[in-house]
Amino acid sequence: MEKIASFQVDHLRLKPGVFVSRLDRFGPVVLTTFDLRFKEPNKEPVIDMPALHTIEHLGATFLRSHKASGNQVVYFGPMGCRTGFYLILEGELSSPEVLPLLREMLDWILAFKGAIPGAAAAECGNWQEQNLDMAQWEARRYARILQEPTQENLTYPV
Repeated sequence: MEKIASFQVDHLRLKPGVFVSRLDRFGPVVLTTFDLRFKEPNKEPVIDMPALHTIEHLGATFLRSHKASGNQVVYFGPMGCRTGFYLILEGELSSPEVLPLLREMLDWILAFKGAIPGAAAAECGNWQEQNLDMAQWEARRYARILQEPTQENLTYPV
């Protein structure tokens, strides 16, 4: 079998940031998959499960409810390696174009207080595994990376 695109990225040189992982065309529809890399692969501890789960719930809620971009959101969810998330949006977009939306999402997560959306037995298969404090810690760290990103934070290493 052919090696898929995400396994062709050199994870030994990959830094935290936001990257266009792939563009998929379905007739006139284009989907852009973004790699939201919170952690440097194989060098930093991964995001712990409760924080990852909380970011997933909060990020998905924010993105799908966003007045301007909500109708473009196809998917937001964690990577199996727990070093970040995938965001799939309708349209052919670049990393710099998605930065304002991501910064807004992170600000919303950082300001969030109260019950985690969808954290109820009837709404989630593992609803109790949440950690807002750690999710906000991870979001704060990633927000600093996206404040003034460099080329290294916006383009996969070649």
